[in-house]
Amino acid sequence: MFKFLEGRILFTRLLLLLAASLLVIAGVATIYAIGHPAGSDGDSVDSDLANNWVKQVQFAVLGLAAFIAVNVVSYRRIGEWSFFIFAAVLGLLGVILFARYFVDLPFVPVINGTRRWIRIHPSLPSIQPSEFFKIAYIVALGWYLRYRSNYRSFKSLIGPLALTVLPSVMILLEPDLGTVMLMWPVLFVMLFVAGARAKHLLCVIGLGLLLSPVMWHFIEQYQRVRISSVLLQSEKVREFAAEHPSVSRVLVGRDNFSSSYWQRAGGYHLIRSKYAICTGGLRGNGFGEGLFIRYNFLPERHNDFIFAAIAHQWGFLGCLCIYGLYAIVFVCGLSIAVNNTDPFGRLVAVGICAMLAIEVIVNSGMSMGLMPITGLTLPLVSYGGSSLMMSMICIGLLNNIGRSRKFCAAGK
Repeated sequence: MFKFLEGRILFTRLLLLLAASLLVIAGVATIYAIGHPAGSDGDSVDSDLANNWVKQVQFAVLGLAAFIAVNVVSYRRIGEWSFFIFAAVLGLLGVILFARYFVDLPFVPVINGTRRWIRIHPSLPSIQPSEFFKIAYIVALGWYLRYRSNYRSFKSLIGPLALTVLPSVMILLEPDLGTVMLMWPVLFVMLFVAGARAKHLLCVIGLGLLLSPVMWHFIEQYQRVRISSVLLQSEKVREFAAEHPSVSRVLVGRDNFSSSYWQRAGGYHLIRSKYAICTGGLRGNGFGEGLFIRYNFLPERHNDFIFAAIAHQWGFLGCLCIYGLYAIVFVCGLSIAVNNTDPFGRLVAVGICAMLAIEVIVNSGMSMGLMPITGLTLPLVSYGGSSLMMSMICIGLLNNIGRSRKFCAAGK
């Protein structure tokens, strides 16, 4: 029985790596198509996008190195270092806030109006600490919750909440709303899997709801518009907001709301993203084909809205394939969690699966107008070094946990 279980886990790990690799390849291919549309010549290629696929391949190589690095040592050894890693990433977040609010630091550049990245040298890729914080948070939280005494009493919840609230405030001040919105559901899932009492889980939900108005008050105006875009897609809601300044002030942070303002602001990306998806139809326009691939009708189509670019090229069937690959990743990750009796390994595996699942749901959902536009990338697919490396570290940790010999007692 033990040999059978060991063989099944090996198959699960191989399937996980295959699905993750195919997602990375799909991302590189889409980024290449955006920079080199079918039938284009050298003069018509967008120079800003043409070399992104090369950079993405380089990021994938760095991600592969990170994947290997997290598999060199046991995941439990990483757990022993988890609070030091957590503190180090928290320190990087502090550097970013220091540069934003106090002293302008040359290695903390302003990109798209925000300071979220650290660039040590112009020839080196910039890193986004909030991306790496996601996995540091999951590992530190899993290491804390591995003991029953750390989640069964109300007093013991101070630790998980401290690990969540302080970084949430720091990341929100960058501002990076997507990461903050991701942390609380992950906290809830990991507490639930750990075995926290129902009343404590309700307290977490209640605290999250109480903090929501505070977060809403401090977020930037453009972030309000992006989140409210889910409601503002309705013409009736837009008319109601235009007639009631108090409602407009809550939704978009200004009294004089107008439909044209929304279409220029938060609705700009959303409207074009939905057009890109619907014009893909069932089978799509083909690789490198379509107006939304050839022309810059949809900004950030290589990053935040890459799901719309995939739908435009490959249609509904292509999106199903992407969802199918993610489903394989989630099922394999949960299988690794179920077949491991170590509380820490199980919690980290579940936390990673929850985080990746939320990112997929939010990213693809915002492209279709079903979720708020928060800036969460599509794991393993979207352009970006920090995002891709973080996702590959997550896959590496799942593989590391799957290599453990602490299988279910029934298999021993």
